Amino acid sequence: MRAGVHRELCESNAVCVALAPDVFDLDENGLVTAIDDDLEDDQAESVRLAIPSCPRAAVFLREAGSTGVDDA
Repeated sequence: MRAGVHRELCESNAVCVALAPDVFDLDENGLVTAIDDDLEDDQAESVRLAIPSCPRAAVFLREAGSTGVDDA
């Protein structure tokens, strides 16, 4: 599993950063970024907790190797 952020939706509330600090961080522009590695089980669980907590529904999980909209 990999974490992602729809950056066009993100308002940098950083709720995900607080709930999953080893997965999410703020970049130099104050936008949330996600690590680009496969997640460990505990990291994926923290992302699952962050998903419904995001005020803009910008956080998501995807299968490793899948393509699509992400925080790239």
